[in-house]
Amino acid sequence: MDGHLQLPPDAARIDAMLDRLGEVTVRTGLNLAENQELVITAPLDAVPLVRRITEHAYRAGASLVTTFFTDEVTRLARFQHAPDAAFDTAATWLADGVANAFRGGAARLAITGEDPALLAGQDPDRVARANRANARANQAALGLITNFAVNWNIVACATPSWARTLFPNDPEPVAVARLWDAIFAASRLDGPDPVAAWREHDQALHARAALLNHANFGALHFRGPGTDLTVGLAEGHAWLGGSGVAANGITCIPNIPTEEVFTTPHKDRVEGHVRSSKPLSYQGTLIDGIEVRFEAGRIVDAHANRGEAVLERVLGTDDGARRLGEVALVPHSSPISRSGLLFQNTLFDENAASHIALGQAYATCMHGSKGLDAAALGARGANSSLIHIDWMIGSGEIDVDGITQGGERQPLMRAGEWC
Repeated sequence: MDGHLQLPPDAARIDAMLDRLGEVTVRTGLNLAENQELVITAPLDAVPLVRRITEHAYRAGASLVTTFFTDEVTRLARFQHAPDAAFDTAATWLADGVANAFRGGAARLAITGEDPALLAGQDPDRVARANRANARANQAALGLITNFAVNWNIVACATPSWARTLFPNDPEPVAVARLWDAIFAASRLDGPDPVAAWREHDQALHARAALLNHANFGALHFRGPGTDLTVGLAEGHAWLGGSGVAANGITCIPNIPTEEVFTTPHKDRVEGHVRSSKPLSYQGTLIDGIEVRFEAGRIVDAHANRGEAVLERVLGTDDGARRLGEVALVPHSSPISRSGLLFQNTLFDENAASHIALGQAYATCMHGSKGLDAAALGARGANSSLIHIDWMIGSGEIDVDGITQGGERQPLMRAGEWC
């Protein structure tokens, strides 16, 4: 083991970087407005980061910052000790309150960092039922987020349980420090001016999305080992990347980090087969070696080398769970891919490779979607579901072509890199 990794973590350095992350989260991720409320959800171990973000939020003029903390120990206790009927229950009253906050104009920040293996070994049926109950309870709030009603952002916090999963051979303080360094690098915080670095990166993502919007492809074709997949694109689809303007007029970057440009596939026009290029970490289970086959937009055959039972339960959530709600292109040379880490966290892993998402589509990825209801969006190809789960299909062996409205092919990616 590298002797440097045996040194105690540099607490002062990490504290300074936390302040940078707090500033970037508020100024760049959320672009919090004066007199705007902020609702934060975070794991208990994120308290130091929450305090930094809260300080920067009030400096930016926030009227009120409210944080809801989650605790892994008490969450696990539910699965170990609660009666069976309890897993069809969710805190609808809390979800309704959060949705009302968004309707009132509050910004939303989610801090991720939970133990990827927390529910490993728990009854997968109970996990699936609890997820369905939570999805139903949070449907209104999720709809406001997916429709970009308010400015929102997701960032990450290095927690001991997550760090132990990624670096099991290191002492806990070293593992946490290594994870923080990986988060800081992926979040573009290690340069002299992170806010300026994000401005430049955001402009590059917008330029890529603009080129794809100008091309107005009818479909994408992915091909490589285990993959021959044609993804039809929704009518009036729009490519997005980096920042976007929420319905409240505030420009924000929803994900830090982000390396993708993404759009809405047509729920009925996906054909062929595809193999995952990285494992999917989902609710404590690592689902690896996913292979699915689509017909008329719907998954008709699905297998996984590991976690297949959980995959089947995900696909059984509702009819939309077997259809796509997002397709995204990410170069194989992205900083997260170059790190060589499997973060087992979607915020990071989806930005390491091109990916698709099962479930709910983003209405913001469609031109002229404002004011359209679910039926009208569905008529144009947008999928509807209680879930939205990204999994990676890109790699250094995958080529991607754009298929024009007239059926001609144009190379977009070769060996995972933009042409």
